[in-house]
Amino acid sequence: MSANPDVCMGVECENPVMPYLRQERMPHIWCPGCGIGTTVNCFARALTDSELDLDKVSIVSGIGCTGRVAGYLDLDSFHTTHGRPIAFATGLKLANPELKVVVYSGDGDLTAIGGNHFVHAARRNMDLLVVCVNNFTYGMTGGQCAPTTPLGAKQTTMPYGNFEQSFNLAHLADACGAVYVARWTVFHVKQLARAMKEGLKKRGFVFIEVMAPCPTLFSRRNRLGDGVEQVKYYKERSKINHEADTKDVALTFQGDITVGKFVDRERPTWLDGMNSHYSDVFGDKYKPYGVTDGED
Repeated sequence: MSANPDVCMGVECENPVMPYLRQERMPHIWCPGCGIGTTVNCFARALTDSELDLDKVSIVSGIGCTGRVAGYLDLDSFHTTHGRPIAFATGLKLANPELKVVVYSGDGDLTAIGGNHFVHAARRNMDLLVVCVNNFTYGMTGGQCAPTTPLGAKQTTMPYGNFEQSFNLAHLADACGAVYVARWTVFHVKQLARAMKEGLKKRGFVFIEVMAPCPTLFSRRNRLGDGVEQVKYYKERSKINHEADTKDVALTFQGDITVGKFVDRERPTWLDGMNSHYSDVFGDKYKPYGVTDGED
């Protein structure tokens, strides 16, 4: 094989992910063994398979390691303030309903300081795809305890082990009204790419949780090995159960992991509800917002 990374067996080839990246921003900042890059690979493949017009796809992120995704993807992107990507994304979607708006951020950003926005966007069924990379920690700022840190796991702010009950994010999203809820790990690349494709096609609040290793902080502090060791753990301890009740899929420290598509239902989006309500109130005087010619 040639030493040239762009030549495979004498034939020029290109990594299929590269066209989706802002290559002038490479190399990325993610640590060796981090799972975020794997999720980006899956997302790029989902974009390809979805056949969406990329000029109508926007990606929004907050602060943190996963928040850097928006800056690396060659889409209309917004790297917003801490905990506020869903708020920015909501405004973007309502200002231009033709856009497919994706929120791509971490567990701390989305469910700690951003928890209020998460809850109400799901309740309202805002038409957003939310991808949450869950590595159980605040990776960029030193490894503090996060809303997802399992009981017993050590963090910089919990050096003797976490004693706070963690969120079951799948159940939280389900209970708040999300129309699609799935969880996969970075071992399950085909399933994750398929879920992302389904999420891109689905109308309403879509939530996909992706478990990914943080070798530099979470794994090192808890003596779990490198990124490869954590992916082996995902392989060995994951149980696929698409029929699981989200109440029963809570994560524990190095315990079994229930993965799958847990929720796939239909209900009116926030914009659908607004148009239906005002059409009833004002009749023909009301022109539905965000409805293009030919749509009901």
